[in-house]
Parts: sequence; structure tokens; C-alpha cells
Amino acid sequence: MTLVSVNVGLPREVSWQGGTVTTGIFKQPVAGRVKVGRLNLEGDRQADLSVHGGLSKAVHIYPKEHYPYWREQFPDIDMPWGMFGENFSVEGLFEE
Repeated sequence: MTLVSVNVGLPREVSWQGGTVTTGIFKQPVAGRVKVGRLNLEGDRQADLSVHGGLSKAVHIYPKEHYPYWREQFPDIDMPWGMFGENFSVEGLFEE
């Protein structure tokens, strides 16, 4: 497995289906080292702690091998690392 990108972000409010929701899915790649704590990464937060973050869900990992499929499905959307809310974009580590 290779770590391709470390991505963090803070929750923000967005318009959704006629209302406003708070989400932490927006992550941006960061340079250098980032401390991984018990509950999340330094500079990263989750919006809904009932399903994200915490002791058993502190880091979200997503394989870079999935990106080509999504880029093909949505060619007009920019898809930087972290696009799927992952903290670690990795190569060679799959869901299995």
C-alpha cells in the first residue's frame, strides 16, 4: 500500500434539497505530516458524529484505483484527491 495523499477539511453548510445541511465531506490535500489523533486527523472534523469520526471511525481511506472510473462517469467534474471525503487516498489497499 502507498499513501498518495493526506486530506483534511472542516464541516461546512451547503444547500441540499431545499434546505441546509452541515457536511464534512469536503477535504483538501495537505503537504507534510499530519497528526492522527484518537478521534480524527489534525485539521479535520466530521459533521455527523453518529456515523463519522470517533474511536472506531477516525480515518476514512479510499483507493486511488477507483478514481478513473468516477472520472470517466463524470468527466466535467474536477476530482482532486479527497473528493470522496477520504482522509487518506491510497494505492494498493482495497475494500476486500
